[in-house]
Amino acid sequence: MSTVKSAPVVGAGVDRVDGPRKVTGAAPYPMDFDAPGQAYGALVQSTIAAGRIVRMDTAAAEAAPGVLAVLTHASMPRLERGPMTDLGPSPPAPLQDDRVLHHGQHIAFVIAETPERATAAARLVAAEYDRSEPLLDPLDPRATQVSDPWGMDHSRGDAAAALASAEVKVEATYTTPDNTNNPLAPYATLAAWDGDRLTVHDTTQWPSQVRTTLATVFNVPASSVRVLVPYVGGGFGSGLRVWPHVILTVAAARLLQRPVKLVLTRPQMFTSVGHRPKGVQWITLGATRNGELVGIDHRSISSAAMEDDDFEPFAAGSGFAYKCPHVRTQDRQARLNIPDPTSMRAPAEAQGNFALESALDELSYVLGMDPLELRMRNYADVHPKSGLPWSSNALRECYEVGAERFGWSARPPEPRSLRDGNWLVGYGMAGVSYPWYATDCRAQATVSRDGSALVCSAATDIGTGTYTVMAQLSAECLGLALDRVRFDLGDSDMPFAPQAGGSGLTAALGNAVRDACRRLIGLFVGLAGTDGDSPLHGASADMVDVTEGRIHLAGQPAKGESYTDILSRHGLPELTAGGSSTPASQDDLGMALAGAFGAKFVEVRVDADLGLIRIARIVSAIDGGRILNEKTSRSQIVGGTVGGIGMALFEDTVTDAPSGRIANGTFGDYLIPVNADIPDMDVVFVGGPDRGSPIGTKGIGEIGLAGIAAAVANGIYHATGKRIRSLPITLDAVM
Repeated sequence: MSTVKSAPVVGAGVDRVDGPRKVTGAAPYPMDFDAPGQAYGALVQSTIAAGRIVRMDTAAAEAAPGVLAVLTHASMPRLERGPMTDLGPSPPAPLQDDRVLHHGQHIAFVIAETPERATAAARLVAAEYDRSEPLLDPLDPRATQVSDPWGMDHSRGDAAAALASAEVKVEATYTTPDNTNNPLAPYATLAAWDGDRLTVHDTTQWPSQVRTTLATVFNVPASSVRVLVPYVGGGFGSGLRVWPHVILTVAAARLLQRPVKLVLTRPQMFTSVGHRPKGVQWITLGATRNGELVGIDHRSISSAAMEDDDFEPFAAGSGFAYKCPHVRTQDRQARLNIPDPTSMRAPAEAQGNFALESALDELSYVLGMDPLELRMRNYADVHPKSGLPWSSNALRECYEVGAERFGWSARPPEPRSLRDGNWLVGYGMAGVSYPWYATDCRAQATVSRDGSALVCSAATDIGTGTYTVMAQLSAECLGLALDRVRFDLGDSDMPFAPQAGGSGLTAALGNAVRDACRRLIGLFVGLAGTDGDSPLHGASADMVDVTEGRIHLAGQPAKGESYTDILSRHGLPELTAGGSSTPASQDDLGMALAGAFGAKFVEVRVDADLGLIRIARIVSAIDGGRILNEKTSRSQIVGGTVGGIGMALFEDTVTDAPSGRIANGTFGDYLIPVNADIPDMDVVFVGGPDRGSPIGTKGIGEIGLAGIAAAVANGIYHATGKRIRSLPITLDAVM
């Protein structure tokens, strides 16, 4: 098919199409849904971190007003564990035995006529335990270690020998704590059975996987399960799994044969829907005296739950971030008595980048070299692992453009050499290379006789702008004005879509949308091409363009007709076509598929007397391939940057030892950045379309966060001369 000719839609910074619904309160989130006759659930959670339940007294709860049932491990049906997913195994099913594996584990589920009665009755459930000493430290030698299950450990050359003979060497240990995703809206589930048919409203970033998992766990056909989530109040990775509270709600609804609704409390969000795992990293860098890397050894150990599997390879990104002939990366996990970890924005790379980019900064001072120059000198012009050319890589341009906008050249090399009154001023920077990710996706496009289009897929929009950018892309592909296109999502009955996570949805979904729209135009041309009354008689799809709702011969805009004309003449109310996308293979393309790249520049200010830390400004230069909407894309980078500031200076999920209880599981105690903590932020996009994707885009959901923590830490060193290797960075560390 010829190139679509229409007014520019993609790339323009248009407002969010779902904006009016959100700002007027008309957008329904999972907790907003109700069903006739619904009951309400409340969780009972363990008060120990390890051991067994020896007795549960539920009599008082069962006798409380309005209580319908109390589920415990003694009464819960035996359930299958959910299926393997693209992100690893499903979490274990709840209430299947008497073991307690972490503090806050769900040990009972109370269902009552009102949420208040359910909550009150849950307080009446009493448990007696046989306690064990919990394992809470990933460096505890008693903890079982798990090797890399994904085969991501990497070795090329001889890193040990290269480091032993390196002219210059830096060795350092870095630690990062648990962080908790904390989307603003607490998670909610509403489950209703109708015979063997199940409808679920759930807070999720992956409706298709929720459908598959619930079908497996409850032994019903996937076609009998419908998952609805038109809007999600944030996720940051916590919505990528089907958590035990969802299984409990569905099981209770089946038992009672009436709808059941559960809304988590904020403290329960800290123990029920995952967190970024803590870990320790050891890095050794070796280089020549002119700054060329000769060896990298990067190893990590991070926390994992006792019987869950969420692998975060902190060190893996160091295998492809820079040109270096001798590299070894190794990641291990320690099984601990903690709530299940999960992906949190920029999973693994957020932690690994902090260590690698901090170590590179340390190396630059040992060499007496500008930190930017060190990174430029080790820029990987081909993929370091495969040797293949990149499908796109504008990291060098990120460095150059970002440095110019920031004014990096004005940075004096010596620490503590910039001052503004009592403020010590420091400049820090970091490079970011986020891995490519994509998976299969499907979409469907329909054009109706009124000339409007409906395009849909079972994706979610977690605030990233999916509604908007897919409407833009659909409008461009169909040659329609944006206000003539509606994009729908958040329904598992729609064509399959992958998770909104891993910076992979936009490319996968966009390519499926493009394919569906092209196939739909092909159907219209097929009708018109065999119609002797049509100006397109005899035409084929590769002979036409589409402009303003009209299909016409390429280069001959007068020789064509509208979608409406074709449908009307054939007596059809609409035409529909499905489309799909399958990730490209680097072997077929002969090039390495590239994720996003970026460079972060930060100005940090530290009070010389009080140790107060303030970030004055941040410049983010991003290579995200083709940018579908500059406005929403910039919003993604700004939001990610705020998360990076939180990781650098504030966020720390504190686990009390030896109880295993999370000590700061509320917004009153868990520190996150507020408006006063956020500086001026400049975002610039560089590079061009990526050759590995038909629509040329690369995901940018994670790239905004990664690199910020390292750039802040590096700026603090430049300001104070104190090297910080542990997050979050607090004022006592710089005093």
